[in-house]
Amino acid sequence: MGRLASAMFHIALRFAALIVAALPLPALACSVADGYRVPTNLELAQDAELILLGKVMGVESGKEGVPQSHALLVQPLSAIKGELPAGMVKLPGIGLLADPRFLALSNPYDLIDAHPLSYIGGCIRYMFPQGSTVLFFLKPGQTAGSWAPSGGPFSRWAEDVPADGGPWTTLSAIYARAGTLPAADREALLESEHAALSARTDDPVALLMAADIARQIAGPNEEWNTQLDRARERDDGAGEGAAESTVDTTLDAMRRSEGK
Repeated sequence: MGRLASAMFHIALRFAALIVAALPLPALACSVADGYRVPTNLELAQDAELILLGKVMGVESGKEGVPQSHALLVQPLSAIKGELPAGMVKLPGIGLLADPRFLALSNPYDLIDAHPLSYIGGCIRYMFPQGSTVLFFLKPGQTAGSWAPSGGPFSRWAEDVPADGGPWTTLSAIYARAGTLPAADREALLESEHAALSARTDDPVALLMAADIARQIAGPNEEWNTQLDRARERDDGAGEGAAESTVDTTLDAMRRSEGK
């Protein structure tokens, strides 16, 4: 959960009711079993059958009140892993972001945390702004020709990326290639990429990428619930007041916007 651990814990608790009322969420909330670990970026790339750069085009409507009958429509642009689909990609149960108040694009320089909406409501991101370019990590869906999110709760399965791809796209290509190699060769590749990026000391983006590769070399993430417990313990002290103040300020702003 990284930097978002403490803040997102409070925001999830305080914002859940408001966001559920304002947005068509397929699930009200979620929790994970003890022992669950958010996949590392390397694990995410290894497990995905298709890593797709695509543009969000719209939604194919289904049966009213049945979220899984609706599908996000994505125009394929390029495939980092797997074969580029010939036609529009359909993601059942995924939709467009209907309320502009909750519009937020992924930070192209945050290579750790998932999109903020992944931490509120359901366990993954399933709302997207139309027209956004997104890097999707996918597996075959339950219906013929459809696709589904690859990666578990709170994973970076779908992040907005800039037109030139940005560091996340570059890293994902490295991880996709590394994931096909035997363990020793995989480690050698990651060490080589890390050294090359670390040497670019006057390039802060390269250093951010090097730091992310170092996290992959370090191994699996800590258990999610352990991170949550630590966040709760921290927020029992002085930090809780600051977190609450930030949430209250945001809620007040949202209430004011509702009254306009």
